[in-house]
Amino acid sequence: MALRASGKESGLAVKTVLLIGNKTLRRRSAEVDFTADDVKGWIRDMRDTLHHLQGVHKIGRALAAPQIGILKRIIYMEPPGGGEKAIIMINPRITARSPETFMVWDSCYCAGLAFFGHTERHKHITVEYVDEKQNPIAADFHDDLSELFQHEIDHLEGILFTDRTINNRIIMRSEYEKLP
Repeated sequence: MALRASGKESGLAVKTVLLIGNKTLRRRSAEVDFTADDVKGWIRDMRDTLHHLQGVHKIGRALAAPQIGILKRIIYMEPPGGGEKAIIMINPRITARSPETFMVWDSCYCAGLAFFGHTERHKHITVEYVDEKQNPIAADFHDDLSELFQHEIDHLEGILFTDRTINNRIIMRSEYEKLP
């Protein structure tokens, strides 16, 4: 089961996104080993796949490596349009969470963006990771970026947004798009 990408287009390394039900998505990802792993190739694949998906679906800001079948701890985030610098997290871990939470309608490329689940996330998190040049980084994220990185880091643990849905509140994308 996979969300089909159209393959290579204009030299892009577009990969197929695994869909909910694929057992790979439930496995915990391994730490990246810069001496043995194809980190640059995987980042390129994630970037190209995300750009393709953003163009097709007009929604989405990030991918975790397991979504394209790579069981390594890598997240690639870039808002649509490429106006902002991408954030590449390698071996991320959340080191602090605010006690304050908020509710958000969440979806995922692994759900084909067909439906959204009402989830609860921390308003603020601190994440420690290394970038693609192995520079250590500790960054604070608030609100929508806090939610986004919690979602993506969950992927690295084999956790899907559907596991976090509160009271089984799920709506179809067409209903989500009508929300204020």
